[in-house]
Amino acid sequence: QVQLVESGGGLVQAGGSLRLSCAASGRTLGMSGMGWFRQSPGKEREFVAGISVRGGSTAYADSVKGRFTISRDNAKNTVYLQMNSLKPEDTAVYYCAAALTPWAARTTKYEDWGQGTQVTVSS
Repeated sequence: QVQLVESGGGLVQAGGSLRLSCAASGRTLGMSGMGWFRQSPGKEREFVAGISVRGGSTAYADSVKGRFTISRDNAKNTVYLQMNSLKPEDTAVYYCAAALTPWAARTTKYEDWGQGTQVTVSS
């Protein structure tokens, strides 16, 4: 089992940027696809982005394509989500998750989850 800790959330104005980090401990992430998800009040948790083990394959929700970029540094056991051109509708708690497979997409099974970091975008 891996422990995941998200950081980097906060309050930002619309059009601004944030970079989220997800640091892992307990085992290497080097065999796991990794995903970012988000959940806002009253809504179901939704897939945001996923990245394969070596970073060669990525997937994004249509709502964030062209604005968000997922990346990873396996040497640091860390996954990132660069969020640009933020919109008020991006406001949510963002979670990272480790997949059971070397790839990560919306329908992938995820085994371990972090506690989340709040992102608030003001208009």
